[in-house]
Amino acid sequence: MFDILMYLFENFIHSETEIRVDQDELTDELVRAGFHHDEIYKALSWLEKLAALQETDINPYFVKSGNSLVNRIYTQEEEMRLDVQCRGFLMFLEQINVLDSATREMVVDRVMEIDSKEFCLEDLKWVVLMVLFNVPGKENAYAQMEDLLFDEQEGPLH
Repeated sequence: MFDILMYLFENFIHSETEIRVDQDELTDELVRAGFHHDEIYKALSWLEKLAALQETDINPYFVKSGNSLVNRIYTQEEEMRLDVQCRGFLMFLEQINVLDSATREMVVDRVMEIDSKEFCLEDLKWVVLMVLFNVPGKENAYAQMEDLLFDEQEGPLH
């Protein structure tokens, strides 16, 4: 499923090609690319849920605090999917204002829906990029995340 998301992101997001909205045509193209129908369905469902998150106003549920040391508490299932490195990276992205609490929750929500036994920091970075691309008004955060993702610096990013 994650391979399909990456395929779609790489082939449609960064190209001048108009994104296809006809699900049947898109499904046919993905089948021709070698993906299986059940995985295609899961990936398209994942994208539909991402789009639905934009329409949900979750900001009223967040406590406003002047304290910059507020941490998110992860559930046991989230900790199993997001290892210490991933959780640290999410915190780093919040500290440099790439993510806010709402977009962080969108990222966590989308990560938890990825059907993959192996999920790593590199996968998380791509999910963050996909989420930011789909949230209006986050163009600067998207550009900053793109720089972090494609920067060839030595050593860890955080």
